[in-house]
Amino acid sequence: MLDDFFLRALIAGVGLALTTGPLGCFIVWRRMAYFGDTMAHSALLGVALSLLMQFNLILSVFLVAAAVSVLLMLLQRRGGLSADALLGILSHATLAIGLVMVAFMTWVRIDLVSFLFGDILAVTEQDIDLIWGGGILVLFAIVYLWRPLLASTVNPDLAEAESLRPERARLFFMLLMALVIAIAMKIVGIMLITSLLIIPAATARRFSSTPEIMAVLASVIGAVAVIGGLFGSLHFDTPSGPSIVVAALVLFVFSLVPLRRHGEAEGGLR
Repeated sequence: MLDDFFLRALIAGVGLALTTGPLGCFIVWRRMAYFGDTMAHSALLGVALSLLMQFNLILSVFLVAAAVSVLLMLLQRRGGLSADALLGILSHATLAIGLVMVAFMTWVRIDLVSFLFGDILAVTEQDIDLIWGGGILVLFAIVYLWRPLLASTVNPDLAEAESLRPERARLFFMLLMALVIAIAMKIVGIMLITSLLIIPAATARRFSSTPEIMAVLASVIGAVAVIGGLFGSLHFDTPSGPSIVVAALVLFVFSLVPLRRHGEAEGGLR
């Protein structure tokens, strides 16, 4: 018989995996892995501001990640620096500012390890409600934005010509990313969020012939990684968050076994 805390961890982790699957697909298709890292690193600045102003933690992380997304879009429009250079600056700057702010707050005792690498075994019933509620909201938003997001991923100019407003779709996608990162921080931590977004999607890509199949399969693979990682953590007494990522990596390695392939996901998004 499994303990209640372990069951809560399983329910929370599976809920998060179902949400990160479709989002991770767009990150892979759009080659935005570094963007995901930047938003995840900015979460620590959100944590620091939350502690400083005694503000809700998840809302603070979401607002900071959303602000970083908007700032990135504005800086890209001005030109002068490439996207990867801007991402590098924002990623390391927000992480460093967050760490410095935490160091200055000597009156606050903070467990940085739990924020950096997560503590899924400590989730509460309220956390589960938040994860599943937020996850369902994100999935509905993805379904609503699916066509403009996919069209702008394949060909932004064609999407603009068809009045699908790719820039608006991109902004909403970034906001969804910010929301998922705020929700996921407690489970896998700031440093591992991007792994849970990217690895299942990269694994699913090998077995998918359409974008829709890849999105669903990425969610399933993520859920399997969560379950395998948690049971592995229980058996080997290893950290739960990193164990989930290792399980996802194992699935990805198995996916590299040569298979006879019938098609590529979304027929051209590589």
